[in-house]
Amino acid sequence: MYNECLIDECAYLFPSLVCVCFHWLKVFFYFLLSIVSYKGYRIKTYQDDEPDNPRDWDNLGKIFYGHKHYVLGEVDVRKEFEDCYSWDDVEKRIIELYDPLVILPLYLYDHSVLRIKIGDFYDSQLPQGYAYFDTGMVGFVIAEKDKVRKEYKVKRISKKLREQVKQILEDEIDVFDKYLSGQVYAYVIEGDGYACSGFYDYDEMVKYAKEQIDAEIEKERRDRQAKLKAMIKNSVPIDKRQAILAS
Repeated sequence: MYNECLIDECAYLFPSLVCVCFHWLKVFFYFLLSIVSYKGYRIKTYQDDEPDNPRDWDNLGKIFYGHKHYVLGEVDVRKEFEDCYSWDDVEKRIIELYDPLVILPLYLYDHSVLRIKIGDFYDSQLPQGYAYFDTGMVGFVIAEKDKVRKEYKVKRISKKLREQVKQILEDEIDVFDKYLSGQVYAYVIEGDGYACSGFYDYDEMVKYAKEQIDAEIEKERRDRQAKLKAMIKNSVPIDKRQAILAS
């Protein structure tokens, strides 16, 4: 039966290890992931505990899913296709109703943490060797032809464009996977107080934080230079300049 094809494990989304309130900049030290030192500053990195759900973004793809415990996309096939009894039936119904340019199978890993990907997990590096026992097909992600034509302002969809669309779907699912598994990050620059969240790539986040520090250092240099020029112009005594610059 169709319902037997759905993953029914009673596991829930891994509790977040982060509780960071950026509005008030109150950061609890025990949720710290790491500290990166850079040019005299310290970048404190955290797991973002309240990231935006990427499925609320303007995605090209649409996810059809079937799961009792989790909302994993836009269309719950258990409600929309109640008369379907297998994933093959669901796929045929999607093709019939939505005319997809690309349709790809989605699989879910559900064991303490959630992971989602296109295709099965059997060749994936997952912890504790649970891939064979805690994964299963959970739906499809599609790109509708009409939406692709509208998005790219074309009438004829080339093979190259189809491959491009397929890659976009894979990228969207990769981002969704990071959201589900808690791989979304935030940082605070100690002393400066600058904070930013919602990064789906840790290395890119650190790079961005360093750029913020570089910008702050450059601003301080320019401000210092402007003060010095003003003091020279106004004949401020040399012995008083250092104190003014430090203020």
